Amino acid sequence: MSAVTSGIVPDKIWKQKTRSREWVVGDTVNSSIGQGYVLSSPLQLAVMIARIATGREILPKLIKSINGIEDKRIPDKLKLKRNNLSLVRKALFEVTNDKRGTAYHSRVLDKKSEIVGKSGTSQVRNISSVERTLGVLENKDLPWEQRDHALFVNYAPYDDPEIAVSVVVEHGGSGSTVAAPIARDITLQAIFKGTPPITAYPVEDRARIYNQQRDLQKLMPKTTNSSKVQA
Repeated sequence: MSAVTSGIVPDKIWKQKTRSREWVVGDTVNSSIGQGYVLSSPLQLAVMIARIATGREILPKLIKSINGIEDKRIPDKLKLKRNNLSLVRKALFEVTNDKRGTAYHSRVLDKKSEIVGKSGTSQVRNISSVERTLGVLENKDLPWEQRDHALFVNYAPYDDPEIAVSVVVEHGGSGSTVAAPIARDITLQAIFKGTPPITAYPVEDRARIYNQQRDLQKLMPKTTNSSKVQA
C-alpha cells in the first residue's frame, strides 16, 4: 500500500547501527510493551492482532481475485508455542470481558460476537517539570494537537475469529475510552453486516447507542438495517 512505512522492532544490532549505543535492559522492558523505539502503522497493528487470532502468518490483501480466481492458500502457522499463544489470547479476552479490564466498558454481550483486544496510547510529547508547576498535570491539559493518540486493536468473534480491527484516533488521548468503543462498533457492523442488535451492547450504553443508531439510519438509510434499531 502507498504511504505505509515499514515499522521498527528494535534489537541490539539495530540500536548499535542507528544510535551507536549499546542495548540495555530498559530497552527490553520498553519494547515488550510497545514503547521506546518500537514503531508500527495501523495496518501493521491489524496484521498483528489477526495473527494472534489465527495463529497464522496472515498478510493483508487488496485484491480478492484475479480473473475470478481467488488465492485460497492457507498461511503458514506462526512459530510460537501453543501455550504462549493461548496465554496472550486469554489476556486479550480479559481486557474487554473482565471487570478489571481497561476496555471492559466496550465489551460485547452477544456471546457469538465477543471481541477481545488491547488498548494503547501513542505518546506525542512529555509534560515538562516547568509545565507541571504551571498546572499542566494531565495529557488533557495540553493543546489538542499535542495530546497523545488513542489506539485499540481487536478481533472477533473470540472462539471463531472473522475480523481484525485497528483504530487510531489522533490526539484522542485514552485508547480504552476513545478508540475501543469505535473499534467495537466497527466490528459489530461488520459481523452483523449492518446495524447490530441493541442487546449486543452493555445495558448502561443501550439508550445512547439506540439514539445513535436512529440518527445514523436517518442520515444513511441504505447502510443500516432498520429492523435491528429497536429498544
